[in-house]
Order: sequence, then C-alpha cells, then structure tokens
Amino acid sequence: MLSAGAGVTAWGSVVFSAAGTKPGTVRLMTSPKLQFIGGGKMAEALLGGMVATGWAAADEIHVVEPSAERRAILSDTRPSLSISDAPVAGVDAVLAVKPQIAPEVFPGLAAASVPRVLSIAAGITTAAMEAALPKGTVVVRSMPNTPALVGQGMAAIAPGAHAGDDDLVWATSILAAVGRVVTVAESDLDAVTGVSGSGPAYVFHLAEALTAAGIAQGLSPEVADTLTRQTLLGAATLLSDSGEDPAQLRINVTSPNGTTHAGLEVMYERGFAKVIDAVVAAATARSAELGS
Repeated sequence: MLSAGAGVTAWGSVVFSAAGTKPGTVRLMTSPKLQFIGGGKMAEALLGGMVATGWAAADEIHVVEPSAERRAILSDTRPSLSISDAPVAGVDAVLAVKPQIAPEVFPGLAAASVPRVLSIAAGITTAAMEAALPKGTVVVRSMPNTPALVGQGMAAIAPGAHAGDDDLVWATSILAAVGRVVTVAESDLDAVTGVSGSGPAYVFHLAEALTAAGIAQGLSPEVADTLTRQTLLGAATLLSDSGEDPAQLRINVTSPNGTTHAGLEVMYERGFAKVIDAVVAAATARSAELGS
C-alpha cells in the first residue's frame, strides 16, 4: 500500500468500530449503508444526489479519503457525514478513486470483506477487480460522466461474474441519483466511454469554437458566450424532451436555402460527421488500451 511521506497520502487500515483521528474532520459510524472509497468531486456529486433523493441520509454514508484537506472540506460541507482514511468492514462500496490509485486500495477492500463494489474508476475491468478481491465478491463496473456534477449524468453499468439482477438494481439506484443509467455488456464500455464518457468534452469544445466564431463575426465576448451557452442548453433540452429523432429536429430548423442550410452545407463539405466518427473511435480505442 502507499506509504506516507512528503506530499503523499496513505490509505489507512481497515476500520472495524467507531473511531476518529481529527475531531471535526474524521467521524465514523459502526454500520453505514454505503461507503465511498475516494472523496473527490464525482463521489461528492453521487452522495449529494443520494441524500437529495432519499437513498440514504448523510449520516448513513461513510467516505474513505486519505487527504486530511479533502476530509475537512467534506466535513464542512456535510457535518453529519462519516469520514475517515480507512474502509469499514462488511459494507458495500463505491470505488471512486483514480485508476492508477485503485491497486493501492484493493488490499484494504479485501481485508474489509466488502461484499459489493460499484466501480466508477475508468479502465479497470471486472476481472481485474475480482482477482484482487476475495472470491465471490460482487463487482459492477460503470462509466459515468461529469454532468453528474449537476444531476444530469449519463452512466452505463456492466455486471461482473458474480453480479445478479439485484446487484444491477443496486448499482443503478446509486447512479440514477445524478442522472440516467443503462446496462450494457462490459465489452461495450469502451464505446460508451467514447460517446458519453468523453462526450461532454466534445460539447465543451464546440462551445469554445461557437463562441470564438461569434466573436469573429463582431459579437462581444460576453454576448457570444451567452448566446452559445443558452443555445446549447436549449438544443439539448429540446433533443431530450421532444422525443424526436435528431435528424428530424435538424430538418425542422433548416429552411431550404436559408441561413441554417448555408451553415450546414459547410459542415457537410468539411466532413463534420466523419470527424465525430473519428473522435469517438479514437476515444474508444484509447479506453481499450487503458483497460488492457
């Protein structure tokens, strides 16, 4: 496991009973309903959604976070939250650490005999997790995305060898607190990463480009920014709420030989759809490389 040192945090030993090392920043209950292994932004978004939707009260959730600074932030945000630097024995867990940290965490989870693990750590296969955990441990792998931070996430889940329908319902209930969830085969998760996992960055880059283009046409940066943000929000809401096919929505707004038609013609000529296809393919391939 990681050893403590200058600038390095360490994941502590398994906790079996109430304890605390820093009053005001570390509290622990004896039997939480769920624990998060890692207390970063995505974990904070998930637990916030779960509390808001009634999945659990804040004092029924434990967070394992080795950074004293991050523990203090979480404690200030949710004073009743249980927080420490070690997992609780026998409690279901959400693995919410960076992929490169996960191998350092598995020994503690194994020692704690965690019955179920929902992983949001990108690229780590269910087989790899099952090999690092006690035989029979239920593992569900997921790929969420950052709009979960505002309750509009899109996540896909895939079951491990020992996960049944009840376990998928459990995993779905957690992720659904901050958005929508679909179940896929694990072999599809790389493509999911290419589309929805990385997709928000593509939209943000479109927003950058659209704003810059507006400025180039004489708009002030403030006006261009406002126009872009609201246009993307409105279009996304229309796409989500109308139920119409994206192609039909495009047709609806495109008058023959009109302004939209003129702009779309440039997209067609420059191969916009081919660019998107290549972008998703590249992200999918990289996801597969990271998981190998």
